[in-house]
Amino acid sequence: MRIEKISDIYESLKKDVRKKRLVVAYANDSHSIEAVYTAVQMGLVEAILVGDQQEITKVCHEQGYDLSCFEIIHEPVDSKGAQKAVEWVREGKADVIMKGLVSTDKYMRAILNKERGLVEPNTILSHVTVMECPGYHKLLVISDVAVIPLPDLNQKIAMIKYVTLTAKALGVDCPKVALIAPTEQVLPKIQSTVDAAILSKMAERGQICSSVVVDGPMALDLAIDREAAQIKKVHSLVAGDADCLVFPNLESGNVFYKTNTKICKSNQGAILVGAKVPSVLSSRGDSVETKLNSIALAALLA
Repeated sequence: MRIEKISDIYESLKKDVRKKRLVVAYANDSHSIEAVYTAVQMGLVEAILVGDQQEITKVCHEQGYDLSCFEIIHEPVDSKGAQKAVEWVREGKADVIMKGLVSTDKYMRAILNKERGLVEPNTILSHVTVMECPGYHKLLVISDVAVIPLPDLNQKIAMIKYVTLTAKALGVDCPKVALIAPTEQVLPKIQSTVDAAILSKMAERGQICSSVVVDGPMALDLAIDREAAQIKKVHSLVAGDADCLVFPNLESGNVFYKTNTKICKSNQGAILVGAKVPSVLSSRGDSVETKLNSIALAALLA
């Protein structure tokens, strides 16, 4: 069944007989605890909080949360809390990992540790967002708005694979992926258009992944607006009906993301992909709702 709204992810998870287990690295902040507590109460996940037990207990008492909803692992040092959370995943005790109050560099250092981390050699990590935009007729899966600054061809191949897998988890049988560039023309002096043309042909010949339609280069309006496609006389299965948008660099993807969240008030969830399990890597500025959406998305993909 195709998931049409982010709230549909919640309903899908509630039907799971076995709840996915979420471990939070250094869960000392009220925002993370609130999001995780809500996820547990909604029946989306089971949760393990790694952090300062006294601080976690204090937050729960202040907010009126039932401590019995969590398994708490006491670790008062943030970097060690991240390492402990990673250990739980490696030992098969958790299906999803989430960043709490620990800084992103310490969190990522634990995940990327060559001997005790969650990433296989030569694996490309990327960021995937699922966005529910008021002005678009279905969910959009986008990449990369937070991790890869200027992806090369190999990284773009990985990004296409990740958005495709995410779209399929949302019930899209054959995702339509638009490779975003300033124009739909292939211009040798604009690398994003050249890369997009190469990737489109690779996908057409089955060199990236199966059951996917990839087209580009595509200007953003062409990818998401049927009228623009008609005016420009571009005949494509993707044009005006994209399921996924792959941006040529972090700047363009990040601006698209923040414009939609802050001005257009879109609803979204985002995860880090490429590690052994999905990772919730929320920004400090993200709302509790966004963190909850991200937990649900990670559990769906776990």
